[in-house]
Amino acid sequence: MILYFWEENFRQMRAIIQRAGSACVSVNGEVKAAIGRGLLILLGVEEADTSEDAEWLSGKIARLRIFDDDGGVMNLSLRDTGGEALVISQFTLHASTRKGNRPSYIRAAKPETAIPLYETFIRQLSSDLGKQVQTGIFGAMMDISLVNEGPVTIIIDSKLRE
Repeated sequence: MILYFWEENFRQMRAIIQRAGSACVSVNGEVKAAIGRGLLILLGVEEADTSEDAEWLSGKIARLRIFDDDGGVMNLSLRDTGGEALVISQFTLHASTRKGNRPSYIRAAKPETAIPLYETFIRQLSSDLGKQVQTGIFGAMMDISLVNEGPVTIIIDSKLRE
């Protein structure tokens, strides 16, 4: 019952954030983008999302303190460390597996909604970090390589703000 409530009532832009020692994305065997130490961000957009969701999520990620300080405590943000970011669109983050064994992607935004919000998120994150953000290619079949530091993996949903 709780899962049903969750799926039906919380529509949100969703990000999976992974602390990376390095990461890269390839399309058709060719490297499209690569980063050193920083964050790999998988971004899923739903139809009900707005530019406000993209802006809030970007700020939250830029300020997220998941990098170690000199004392070995996760106390520094990506902005603090000067790290890099790689953003990959991923509609499968909104898969529903409630019924049957084949995921439904009906909650994922259609390209005409998702692309502008994906681009808004990228522009905002670049602004929040004060540097260009690397990206994959929206809608392409991509191969992602990641050295996950820690490992540290965080999930953030834009509508679950408090």
